[in-house]
Amino acid sequence: MNDQANWETQLQSIWLKFGKISNEEFIQQIKDHTVLFSGSQAISHFEMACAFDSTGHEKEAEPLYRSALNLGLSGLRRRRARIQLASTLRNNGKIEESIHILREEKANYSDELNDAIDSFLALSLYSAGENKEALSLALKALSQHLPRYNSSLYRYAENLESPQP
Repeated sequence: MNDQANWETQLQSIWLKFGKISNEEFIQQIKDHTVLFSGSQAISHFEMACAFDSTGHEKEAEPLYRSALNLGLSGLRRRRARIQLASTLRNNGKIEESIHILREEKANYSDELNDAIDSFLALSLYSAGENKEALSLALKALSQHLPRYNSSLYRYAENLESPQP
């Protein structure tokens, strides 16, 4: 196993401890582990942001997400960073920026995180008072996972977006 793969495996081992050790100990273990990473500083900043975010320290997470993205974070981690930054921004009261980031992701990228984008966009829209659009997005995302009634639920969701007479 190469160094990067070994580092990733050890990182996952630390994440498995989340919720089983104190938040402070968890953050410290992630911090100690990211120092060992010889690759991209963007990945280290992203992982630290995730640790802070997951333990309720959104104010500490926000600049690290921004730094990771500015340093060229790529691939699935980039997409996750944008989703998580948007969620953090919503929690930090920066709702319009959150909506902007998520709409941009929705318009320009498509992958297995599409439903996550829609879900976090729905939360941000709800926080902005855009309740019909928020509910519509959430129901559309949910409709794709139901064993029945997919089409009906999707149509109802679309109707929420239409102006009511």
